[in-house]
Amino acid sequence: MQVLTNVARHRHLLWQFLVRNVKTQHRGSYLGAFWLVANPLLMLGLYTFVFGVVFGGRFDVKPGETTLDYAFGVFLGLTVLNLFSATLGSAPGIIVGQPNFVKKVVFPVEVLPLAQVGALAHNMLISLGLCLVGVAFLGDGLSWQALWIPVILAPVLFLAIGVAWFLSALGVFLRDVNHVTQFLGMVALYSSGVFYSASKAREVAPEFWIVLKWNPLIHVIECLRQVTLWGQDLNFLHLGYAWGTGLLAFVLGAYVFQSLRPGFADVL
Repeated sequence: MQVLTNVARHRHLLWQFLVRNVKTQHRGSYLGAFWLVANPLLMLGLYTFVFGVVFGGRFDVKPGETTLDYAFGVFLGLTVLNLFSATLGSAPGIIVGQPNFVKKVVFPVEVLPLAQVGALAHNMLISLGLCLVGVAFLGDGLSWQALWIPVILAPVLFLAIGVAWFLSALGVFLRDVNHVTQFLGMVALYSSGVFYSASKAREVAPEFWIVLKWNPLIHVIECLRQVTLWGQDLNFLHLGYAWGTGLLAFVLGAYVFQSLRPGFADVL
């Protein structure tokens, strides 16, 4: 596939744009990169207070679960969700916002969405690192199963890249895509198991689980909690589904981007 060939050929350019995107995220702000750490911690505190303290939220998976355990679980969910939601929000404007690159025939525009996802993944890794440090020193500690984390998170990256390619290409021709992705971001927030466990949703609301189970994010988040918080064996069936969905989105996104790319210059 030409898109993948171009990315591999221009990987040095991809790296340059990825670094640029990371550096410009907080350029001009007084505290700069400090917000990469502060933002997830502030959101964790807000959601923990509202759902953990006020509403008394629990995952009901681990015996003797505390509010802190619930907070770490929510944080893990937000870490995964934020990558996907931020991709939804930014992808439609990636190509539209940089028309000069599109008009350069030799420029590999497929690296632009990929560089954006890479910068967002950088943020995700910082948030994940903060959470793992918290679990290690304030929670019950980490077991060897935490080594599965890269395997669990990889399908989310494939999913995000596929979505970024698809939406960035579609956004060139349909400027209303932004409004749709805002709604999809809200749907993802409440359908991905950020505030509840997949097992609890399956037991309490089986009629909704029929729909929720098709969301790969809910399985990724559940698997992540299994190996970091709950001391459970990894559910390879659910992880396999997440991998299949992520790879499918990756291939379809690349195909759509490659198919629509010839018309970019005419529209912009």
